[in-house]
Amino acid sequence: MERFEKKIKNEMKESDNISYPDFDKMWSDIQQDELKTKGGKPVVIVPRRRKRFALIAGLTVALLATPVYGALTYDWSNILSFREGIQTVLDQGLGQAIEQSITKEDVTLTVHTAFLDDNRTVLLYSLKPGASWDGKDLSFDQIGLKDHKGNLIEGRYTHEWDDELGVFQGYFETDWVAKEKTTDVEFVIENIKFIGDASLPINYDPNDLNKQVFQVQKGGIGSVTLESFEQPEDKVMLQSTITFTDPEMIGESWGRVEGINDMNKSIKEAETSSFGFRTATGETVNKQIFKSDALREEGIKFQLTYVHTLETIGGNWSLNLALSKKQLENGSFKEVLNIPLDDGSGRTKIHEMTVTPSQVRLIITQGGEYYSLPYRDYQLDIGGTLLTGRMPGKNMGPNKMELHFEIAGIDPMTLANQPMTLIAKNREDEFKGDNNPIHLTGISAKPQSLTTHIKGYPISWTYYMKDNNLYVESLSSESTFGGVVQTYYLDGKERQYGTPAMLGILGVANNKNMDVYENFDKTKLDIYISNYTIHKRNDELRVPLKPGK
Repeated sequence: MERFEKKIKNEMKESDNISYPDFDKMWSDIQQDELKTKGGKPVVIVPRRRKRFALIAGLTVALLATPVYGALTYDWSNILSFREGIQTVLDQGLGQAIEQSITKEDVTLTVHTAFLDDNRTVLLYSLKPGASWDGKDLSFDQIGLKDHKGNLIEGRYTHEWDDELGVFQGYFETDWVAKEKTTDVEFVIENIKFIGDASLPINYDPNDLNKQVFQVQKGGIGSVTLESFEQPEDKVMLQSTITFTDPEMIGESWGRVEGINDMNKSIKEAETSSFGFRTATGETVNKQIFKSDALREEGIKFQLTYVHTLETIGGNWSLNLALSKKQLENGSFKEVLNIPLDDGSGRTKIHEMTVTPSQVRLIITQGGEYYSLPYRDYQLDIGGTLLTGRMPGKNMGPNKMELHFEIAGIDPMTLANQPMTLIAKNREDEFKGDNNPIHLTGISAKPQSLTTHIKGYPISWTYYMKDNNLYVESLSSESTFGGVVQTYYLDGKERQYGTPAMLGILGVANNKNMDVYENFDKTKLDIYISNYTIHKRNDELRVPLKPGK
């Protein structure tokens, strides 16, 4: 069966081999367990005890008739690994079948299925490049929905190349929700860019902790500046700053430093790294952490690997879609809760809950100030099934935030009858520093160390000059101490803050922090702690949201 299905998929890549179907006739044939192939010969599906096999057989025969029907057999699980709720409703047979295509410049865009509810709008799409396509990635100048007034509705998208099917499978998701049960929109993609990785060698010396600048002046890259910083547990943080000579690459391309061993394999990073931070002047800053011995192994060669555009196919690919909430109406409901959330402020509430067959969203409010929940891990207990919560990146204003929970492992039609409890874990609270100065003396290129305390927590400080900048590192042996957030010194009565040289990840065990004071020319300085955090990893909060029925 697998070999046969693979052969059918290969046939799908050559669309000229298969005629476009009569959908009414096709569905009629499927209901009768009979389907005529292109040659007109009827194919009868032999009944099987296992329904799953019968379904596969029916779908495989249908593939002989049409590549459009074949889209229903696509495996979306990889692309939906972080959108489990969409996979759940897809498995339930929910979602609005679209199956509309447009071909321009030998590239075919197909919208397969739409999911429209009171939380979001999601489209599953595929892009089939022409025969000359060599399998690299692609991006767009613009992708989104347009309403009846022509206003662009932006969102998020991702896609992956399926080499077997010869298409990109992707989804487009937006928080936009139609006010009515049905709505007409236009799905638009503008200018398809074929992109790929390019590499340029750089003569980086990992044993030299001084700043190293490389004038590349190739491929749209201007220069690469590398700085190394020793880290605990024999690790090194490598910071790269990349400038561009091609203005179109600013904000569109990103790069990373790779160490290549004698087996032509890229050495692995030791911790989660941060990529693509954009400065005000258009530079890209990355921070990568490696094991010291791996980075300094003999024979390692270094290169800058970056994304660039190989080819652009100009034009607009647009499809007019009539979307409906009908498929996801059952099991959807919204409740205003206003349940107090005990986070220490006394003003925080779980204001509202919106439940759909694919996702639960909680809106949390706090009056009058910028707010972030102090917990790092969130779960939603629905009748004994635990769902993992995520914080979206969208800006909801100074005193409002959302938690999203993708429905997985639950029958969407039972949601209204299930008890729900919010579980918050891994607490990290932020506090203002005190007025006790940290005296830095004998400032030079040689690292100096001292220890201070705040609220009983010991903090080890290391400071040194490097490239005319003062670096101040802080670290605590007490794991409950989350870390110093930022430091400052006083210029008269004005605070002059250090610039964070490390992008800390909230909730992780490493409480090291590093601030840099640029163009520093003194031998002593009094600095102060602006903010610090305390980490209570075993703290747990449970908030009942609704009882079961």
